[in-house]
Amino acid sequence: MFRFIQQCGFQIPSKIIHLQRFLQPRNSSCSFPLEYRRSFLSKLQLSKRASLCTTKILGFHSSACSWEKKRPSESTSDKQDAPLFDLASLKDSPKPAIYVAASVLFPFVSVPLVMAIQKASYPELAFAEIAYAACILSFLGGIRWGFTLLEGSPAKPDWLNLGNSIVPSLIAWITLLCKDLTSAGIMVIIGLMIALNNDLVLLPTYPNWFKALLVILTIVAAFATCVTLIYVNFFPERYLSFKLGETEDSK
Repeated sequence: MFRFIQQCGFQIPSKIIHLQRFLQPRNSSCSFPLEYRRSFLSKLQLSKRASLCTTKILGFHSSACSWEKKRPSESTSDKQDAPLFDLASLKDSPKPAIYVAASVLFPFVSVPLVMAIQKASYPELAFAEIAYAACILSFLGGIRWGFTLLEGSPAKPDWLNLGNSIVPSLIAWITLLCKDLTSAGIMVIIGLMIALNNDLVLLPTYPNWFKALLVILTIVAAFATCVTLIYVNFFPERYLSFKLGETEDSK
C-alpha cells in the first residue's frame, strides 16, 4: 500500500506540470472558464502537498531498525578492566609514606622474630602485637572517615562511606574483649581483610600508590599475626620477667 502511494506521489508532480502548461491561457479566447481553471489548479496544488507529506512519512518509516546491543564506551570498559591495585604505582608514593609504613610493620615482624629466636611463645608479646593490630585497624577506619570530609573529595559522606569507616573500629574493640589470644588474633586478621576489601573493592577512591601500600601492609601484618598464633599454640610458653634480660619458664 505504501509503495503504491509512493509511486503515485512521485508521478503527480510531473502530471501537474503538463496540466499547468495545458491550462495556461495561450490567447484571449480560451475554451475553459477562469473560475473553473482556478478551482482545478487549487485541487492540483492540494494533491501535490499531500504527495509530499506522503513521501516524508514513507521516508520516516523506511529507516532500518537496529537490534544490535550498544557497545559500552571506552571509559566504561577501561574502568571494568582496570585492576584493583597496581604494585608498580608504589614508586609514585611519597618517601615519608614509605618510611612511616616501614616503621608501622616493625612491631608486627619483631614479635614472631623474637619467638623464633627463643623457640618459645610469649603471651605478653602476643597480646601486645594483637593490641597494636587492633589500633592499626581502628586507624584504617579513621582514614576513611577523614577522607570523606575533605571538600571536593570523590568519597562522599554518605551512609556507605561513613558506616564502613566505623566497622574496623568495632572489630578492634571486639578483639580487645576476647580473653583467648587465638580468638583475638583471628578476629583482628579478619578485620584487616575486611578493611582491605572495603578500600579496594567497595570504596575504591584512594590513589593508586596508597592502595598498593595498603595491600603490602595488610598482607605483612596478617601474616606476622598468623605466625605469632602458630607459636602461641604449638611452642612452649614462657613469660617475661620483670628483670631485664631474664625470662622465667612457665610451670
